[in-house]
Amino acid sequence: MSDRAPSPAQPADGPPPASDRVRLRRKPMRGRHDRATIDAIIDASLIGTVSFVQDGQPYGIPTNVWREGDRLYWHGSAGSRLLRVANGSPVCVTVHHLDGLVLARAATNHSVNFRSVVVLGTARLVTDVAEVEHALEGLIESIFPGRWAQLRPMTDKERRETGVMYVDLAEASAKVRAEGAHDDPGDETWPVWAGVIPVRTVREAPEPDEFVRTGTPPAAARKP
Repeated sequence: MSDRAPSPAQPADGPPPASDRVRLRRKPMRGRHDRATIDAIIDASLIGTVSFVQDGQPYGIPTNVWREGDRLYWHGSAGSRLLRVANGSPVCVTVHHLDGLVLARAATNHSVNFRSVVVLGTARLVTDVAEVEHALEGLIESIFPGRWAQLRPMTDKERRETGVMYVDLAEASAKVRAEGAHDDPGDETWPVWAGVIPVRTVREAPEPDEFVRTGTPPAAARKP
């Protein structure tokens, strides 16, 4: 799916890309290189994809991602491929949000509205035990503010079995589409519905398990 008409140009006062590697070639007017936009898109995400190459084979692993300052973190089993192979290797981490389905009057002019971020850098394994626990606290707090203090403390075994990695956000760019359909000239009168169907993530009512005591308040998750 594509759209042929140009998108609104990037604001003239927007910063340039951090490097040529994250410069947008396709629809560059949709590029956003300011950290405020990049951070907001990442902070609204729960899942990202960490991509790397092992022995010539590309892999893309979906996982929880979260940001703290200038670092984008993810975690996994200490023995997983994601942590063993990616450490010290070049990675590409992506996050995205689908915001709308864009319907035009020709098949090739259909599109989607979205927000996305691409981060390039070197994956680093967090080795300090205290830093690992602090980072995992950041993960929980980024989704359920105030919950970490309510939980059973981590055991030494859990710390050993859980790995945390990060990539610096020094080389990142965002791409945003928030527009209607772009019909070809003359298509406007074609008798079919066109426009945008908004898409959003909705959290349903909490469903407690069988061990929750009566009167225990449900966990409060941040807004998506």
